[in-house]
Amino acid sequence: MNKRLCFVLAALMAVPVALLGQEKPPAQAVPPAQAAPPANPITASEKGFYSFVSNAVVGAAQKMPEGNYSFKPTPEVRSFGQLVGHVADASYMFCSTAIGEANPSKDIEKTKTSKADLVAALQGGVAYCNKAFDGMTDAKGSQMVKLFNFDLAKLTLFSINTAHTDEHYGNMVTYLRLKGIVPPTSENPPPAPAPK
Repeated sequence: MNKRLCFVLAALMAVPVALLGQEKPPAQAVPPAQAAPPANPITASEKGFYSFVSNAVVGAAQKMPEGNYSFKPTPEVRSFGQLVGHVADASYMFCSTAIGEANPSKDIEKTKTSKADLVAALQGGVAYCNKAFDGMTDAKGSQMVKLFNFDLAKLTLFSINTAHTDEHYGNMVTYLRLKGIVPPTSENPPPAPAPK
């Protein structure tokens, strides 16, 4: 019995030693280390998605020829140029409310008609929102403000602005397609994710 017990103990002790001597798995099988999250992850996420959406809208405004800025698919809807102005107006309104400033630019949709003026106004609205994001933190973003009789967190206003911008990008895509123009987000689709 003592021989058997010694043999079993020796065998059990040999298993960890044998495992230590095995080859390590290839580097691609080892999961990569997680990157440290940004200091303000909610703000950074909101800004990242807004950057994508706002770049698409500006790209659409730039792609549509000047002659099509008055184009309306039906008489009841905004023209393409009015859509551009509307998105610019909303950007200034949502972002100024989020940071507690007076709206620096109003009535773009009603006062601008040329492509150059509307694209410049849209780019100005996007730049204004990006500047507002730069001064935002997750803690500041949780502070409440009033908009349309709703009490909303400041970061919620940024989120609403992004959703509103994306909604009207969808309108712009339809207008572009009706004119035979490929929208910016369809030109160069993002690369496929790398296989895991």
